[in-house]
Amino acid sequence: MPVSSKIVDQTRQDNITRILDAAEGLFRHFGYSKTNVADIARELGMSPANIYRFFASKTEIHQALCARMLAAGYQMAQEICGLPLSASERLRRYVLAQHKMTVELMLDDTKVHEMVVVAIEREWHVIDKHIDRIDALLADVIREGIVAGEFAEQDADTASRCFGAATVTLCHPQMVAQCLSKSNRATPEELVEFAIKALKV
Repeated sequence: MPVSSKIVDQTRQDNITRILDAAEGLFRHFGYSKTNVADIARELGMSPANIYRFFASKTEIHQALCARMLAAGYQMAQEICGLPLSASERLRRYVLAQHKMTVELMLDDTKVHEMVVVAIEREWHVIDKHIDRIDALLADVIREGIVAGEFAEQDADTASRCFGAATVTLCHPQMVAQCLSKSNRATPEELVEFAIKALKV
């Protein structure tokens, strides 16, 4: 790629990052529904038309922010799944870390929670793609556990999907919010142990 093209690409990426950073700041402060493209443009000292050169709509900005948040979650999952620990311990650490992140990032900050709920309700492909990537990552861990004799012989891909379904109440923002203050729900630790035991049967 010519140097000039690299500079153009880098400039474009820098502008996209600036727009996303500004949008996230405004969404966090005022809320997603109370922020529009004109507000983002004003924050950056540019015209709305300039924003539209990079994003077709506020929804597209929101999708890009959602993808960025999910990428951070995937990176955390990758790091945990790559630790030199037993498969059970890696699964345990991943789910508990995901639950902690959901509580701290998404629920403690109601504006972020609003952003996430809107994204989930609209069933954006970026969320499905993230779930597929996480399922594949956990399937690899489960596969290693099967080879090591830690888990029972089974289809790792199916087991991963079932493990995710069994622990979804610890990772899904709306479910976490509903279960957090209920005393008649399984604790995160109890649910994780139950799901891990199911892999050993």
